[in-house]
Amino acid sequence: MYSDKPNILQLVALLKTHGIRQVVLCPGSRNAAIVHSLAVDADFVCHRVTDERSAGFYAIGLALSTQSPVAVCCTSGSAVVNLFPAVTEAYYQGVPLVLITADRPEAWIGQMDGQTMPQRSVFGSLVHSSVYLPEGKDEEELWHINRLINEALLAATHHAGGPVHINVPLSEPLFNFTTKQLPKVRTIRRLSLSALSDSSGANNLIRQLKQIGAQAKRIMILVGQLPPSQRQTLQLLEALLPKAVLLKEHLSGQIDSTSEFIDNFDALLAGLNYGEANDYCPDLLITLGGHIVSKRIKQFVRSYKPREHWHLSPRGEVVDLFGGLTLVIEGELKNWEGCLFDEAIHWGDSSYRQLWQEHSSRLTQPQFLYSAMQAVGSLLALMPNGCAIHLANSSAVRHAQLYPLPHDTEVLCNRGINGIEGSLSAALGYAKASERTNFIIIGDLSFFYDMNVLGADKVGENVRILLLNNSGGGIFRGLRGMPHDAPSFGSIMGAHGQSAKAWAEDCGLVYHAVRSSEELEQVLPALCSEEASSPLVVEVFTSMDEDTELLQAYYQQL
Repeated sequence: MYSDKPNILQLVALLKTHGIRQVVLCPGSRNAAIVHSLAVDADFVCHRVTDERSAGFYAIGLALSTQSPVAVCCTSGSAVVNLFPAVTEAYYQGVPLVLITADRPEAWIGQMDGQTMPQRSVFGSLVHSSVYLPEGKDEEELWHINRLINEALLAATHHAGGPVHINVPLSEPLFNFTTKQLPKVRTIRRLSLSALSDSSGANNLIRQLKQIGAQAKRIMILVGQLPPSQRQTLQLLEALLPKAVLLKEHLSGQIDSTSEFIDNFDALLAGLNYGEANDYCPDLLITLGGHIVSKRIKQFVRSYKPREHWHLSPRGEVVDLFGGLTLVIEGELKNWEGCLFDEAIHWGDSSYRQLWQEHSSRLTQPQFLYSAMQAVGSLLALMPNGCAIHLANSSAVRHAQLYPLPHDTEVLCNRGINGIEGSLSAALGYAKASERTNFIIIGDLSFFYDMNVLGADKVGENVRILLLNNSGGGIFRGLRGMPHDAPSFGSIMGAHGQSAKAWAEDCGLVYHAVRSSEELEQVLPALCSEEASSPLVVEVFTSMDEDTELLQAYYQQL
């Protein structure tokens, strides 16, 4: 019988699925439940060593002899730092040690409780990964535990390999050994080209993955934000997986494509009913790139998890956005073309792609009354080809996704951390070194937060700014559960009554104000003209409430 602690059960199960069999056990009470759960499982070879200093080096010897990762488990407090000499040696030798340290609950650290000390990240830069496990009180914590353990165990053998630290806080009671079986756990694998030449295990994994791909009927490729240097990956994926449905946002970039990438999937998902949704979920999800803006696609995939989720990652990071990651493919896709994906042209069923494409084609482009959405759509319709578009975060990047882009458009946005700060500065810095006409679509809070940059350097003639001013953070107006009549709402949404007119003109920009559809129609041709000799800003004043109501009505009628 195993311990009843969820984090211990996940840990023991994942040690097994990652092939770790040799464990060195040190005595103690706080780690007793971990020791017990390892010792009662016949799949582990357990070695008892009392002194943690010796235990660490004993584990190094085992790892070097077996050429496999070895775990060493100790109790809390000073026992942990007694592993430090071995950790140092393992780090500089590149020996894969898995350091499992029991801990008191964090609330008791520094409170004169016995054998307590700050153990989180105690080994500093001398471990390749250091994780602090939750105790597993709900489903989200269980997912978090699983991901953290997978990350740490993968790091032990990544590249040159080395020690990793898994710290396990445990509350009393400690000695309930009532669990008959280990849970079925999600195991994340990492596949790297560097491991193929000398690893039969990696080549066996390749064969398993090819079998999974061949059996998958519904394959979805979902692309996040991509830098220009990686956008040829989209064309290669399209060639390798012609039966897959390909979903991308504007931040993924434009490519010359023989087939249709679906970029209106946010509207498509908004119109799905519960009965239809199962038909649209994939068996195999392949993701690449950075942030994805659409909240609906995140909720959809998290609710209808595919059996397999493969993430293409040049640096090999574990990114589990949808809670079901099973494989990280490290490296550039072009290097995998003749290996993992050499038979991918036969994978999938084209009827799944057709289902998405036919639904996508039935959706008409939205038509809004005067609003921030109308302003963005009208600008994109008039904008010349070959421009650069800079989208500020919050509403601007989401409104732009409602409409198609002009041809050969470079799309940029600060989606690394998704903050509103710096949108204007980053755009002006890009424009200064760019030969394209640069359009900036930005909300009022983002603009006013960052407007000092207009006076820091002369703004180039190739800059065009569409400023959406609805007197605050309009995106907060549409959040479910937000109490709009609460005294705090004005502070939450950053309510204001400012205009950019005086500052824009002071900084040498040609300024236009817009308060109706008619004025918008009159002003936008000047904003889109390639013959303008000065930077321009068009400030579009709209009602936050009306913008929100129009947008909600659009999604409700889908």
